Amino acid sequence: MTRNFKTLDDMGEIAGKRVLVREDLNVPMADGHVTDDTRLRAAISTVTELADRGAIVLVLAHFGRPKGVPSPEFSTAQLAIPFGQVLGRPVRYIDWEGAADAVATLQSGDIALLENTRFFGGEEKNDPAVVDRFAALGDLYVNDAFSAAHRAHASTAGLAHKLPAFAGRQMEAELDALDKALGTPEHPVAAVVGGAKVSTKLDVLKHLVGRVDHLIIGGGMANTFLAARGVNVGKSLCEHDLTGTADEIFDAADKAGCTIHLPYDVVVATEFKPNPATRTVNVHEVAADEMILDVGPAAVEALGDVLKNCRTLVWNGPLGAFETPPFDAATVSLAKTAAALTSDGSLVSVAGGGDTVAALNQAGAAGAFTFVSTAGGAFLEWMEGRELPGVAALAR
Repeated sequence: MTRNFKTLDDMGEIAGKRVLVREDLNVPMADGHVTDDTRLRAAISTVTELADRGAIVLVLAHFGRPKGVPSPEFSTAQLAIPFGQVLGRPVRYIDWEGAADAVATLQSGDIALLENTRFFGGEEKNDPAVVDRFAALGDLYVNDAFSAAHRAHASTAGLAHKLPAFAGRQMEAELDALDKALGTPEHPVAAVVGGAKVSTKLDVLKHLVGRVDHLIIGGGMANTFLAARGVNVGKSLCEHDLTGTADEIFDAADKAGCTIHLPYDVVVATEFKPNPATRTVNVHEVAADEMILDVGPAAVEALGDVLKNCRTLVWNGPLGAFETPPFDAATVSLAKTAAALTSDGSLVSVAGGGDTVAALNQAGAAGAFTFVSTAGGAFLEWMEGRELPGVAALAR
């Protein structure tokens, strides 16, 4: 694979060198304890490899939204011990006050976690003074935080222009997977795009119709497209003011040779709550007091057949109101089909976004996907075809 960015393999001899590593350690905490260590674990491969190669590893990360004001609540000091436990080696915390002196005492193979990058007001503005302050601590820079790569911050973009820059192992895996999914994919390509509102994913849909062969639309978004086709969607979540935009997307898809798939049978209920009375009906039989809350079984089976004829799948968003049973059935069923096809080697499957990860985990399918990105905003902007500043800055 030809890449336009350098990886840890291109670093050469790094023993004794100070390597600034941007990670995403913005983990949820309750009562002083990390409640989900996924992001800490994602950093293991890069941080341990650099330490094992003799580098002095200086980890940069943001935590919460302190808005440029130092505060104990947002200090990365509380992450040093849990991060060390995940890594299986000690992690030293370094405050910005006296950081240069503290870094000078570190030895080859040591790992330190610097204070919250967002304690500087200029971090999110990519202020050259903040970039210089960070850069003065290191010799080399590694960006391993794809989930923060859509932001042109001092620690995500600025440093890559100041020091020799490389992609970490997590970033490398993410970029390779995304290239396989939409950069240079094997066709036919299918995209599953779900979620509540078309308005939040307009740019994604407009970009995808020119890139994929099959666009499967689910969630509340599908109702807007059904309404544009003259279907009465009852009390369903629907952006009626965007039916004209839906028509434009249908037209663009026709011109690009992309088939848009909408559900033709749906699961409906008169109230949105766990396990209400439901009906499975043709989309033209939705009653005025009913709302569409999931894709029906016949449509899901047909979508499974679509995937069986595809070589690549990119997935963002659930097909129904998956957090509320039984409206997770369609998402779980299609996710299991995609997982089985991936396991068979016939499908490259890449998924991303918080709801999507939760849905795939619920289906027990995430582990079988080719790649599951935990990035939310960055994954969405990549699906929109936008240039991500943190990625662009790594380009050779």
